[in-house]
Amino acid sequence: MRIALVLLWLIHWLPIPVISGLARGLGFVAYFLATERRKVGLINLARCFPDMPLAERERIIRRHCQHLVQSVLEYGIVWWGSPARLARLVTLKGLDHLTCHADENVILLYPHFVAFELCVLRLNLEVPLVSVYSNQKNPVLNQQLYQGRNRFGRAKIVSRQEGLRSIIKAMRDHTPFLYLPDQDFGPRDSIFVHFFAEKAATITGLSRIAGLARAKVVPAIARRIGHRYELTFYPAWDNYPSEDIEADTRRMNAFIEERVLEQPEQYFWLHKRFKTRPEGEARFY
Repeated sequence: MRIALVLLWLIHWLPIPVISGLARGLGFVAYFLATERRKVGLINLARCFPDMPLAERERIIRRHCQHLVQSVLEYGIVWWGSPARLARLVTLKGLDHLTCHADENVILLYPHFVAFELCVLRLNLEVPLVSVYSNQKNPVLNQQLYQGRNRFGRAKIVSRQEGLRSIIKAMRDHTPFLYLPDQDFGPRDSIFVHFFAEKAATITGLSRIAGLARAKVVPAIARRIGHRYELTFYPAWDNYPSEDIEADTRRMNAFIEERVLEQPEQYFWLHKRFKTRPEGEARFY
């Protein structure tokens, strides 16, 4: 792991076009070597888009592997890039949708797109953030990830095991909470709502935390555009949460669907999004 960190440190000095070129070559190789994950991605696309031709699903996953490898290579910039370089690389669009709620509690709805680490660190230069952290098995990687996420001293990092109370406490001074809800965390605190054409076990935390903290929900989407990056903020949702937690959760998934369709190659397709199934339904991974 230490050798990998040294390599990432060396790579972070390279221009983004060079890193992108490396990622395209390595990502093409990864597509063929990572057999199990490639199958997961293709299954996810097949369940979400049953009418999509196989050739198109393969093209999306192949390009996604290249984007994903680039995200890994970019960790050197995340961990050691200068604030000036981050500011040059990442454009913040519509930041006023967040800052206009500076005197209120805010949840940043932040789905898993490939540029999410680089873009959120750029945001952290402007505003403090509350984020949830899961400990890694490798102690060297765990320390590097933890230090990297708070390298500017403007992050309140809450362990995933601490629960909602610690998150809401950290938000009391109106520090925005960065929330990434679009993965399968198992049946606990989840309900089944559609994600595209397939029912997905989806945690209901966005609606529950917004209600408990009386927080606005402001979506933010990270995008890689050529050799630059954009973090786009959307207006706070009206009438959220409602009295219908299922409708609230489906509203969240519907918003993510719209953004996925805008950049399908950049969404995290290699995660087993549909691992948890309704009782009695066969698994398909």
